[in-house]
Amino acid sequence: MIPCVNKTIFGVECMGCGTQRAIAFLLRGDFIAAFKMFPAIYTTLLLFLFIGIHFIDSSRKYHKIIISLAIVNALIMIISYFYKHF
Repeated sequence: MIPCVNKTIFGVECMGCGTQRAIAFLLRGDFIAAFKMFPAIYTTLLLFLFIGIHFIDSSRKYHKIIISLAIVNALIMIISYFYKHF
């Protein structure tokens, strides 16, 4: 796994720490462990899926869905970050 630069330099995990391990758990089929490692993993994958669909099918408007998913994803990341540290 690639080490987190923020954790290496400052000693504090960033909001995205655990993403690689969560993806590894998903690839192994351990969905609960992936969620425990990085709670925003499913919204992140959904966000990237809609971004990819947006580039493939530009005739439809996916902006509202992408912005909504980005906001939900950011909120989950912020809440889980503070929950983990406090």
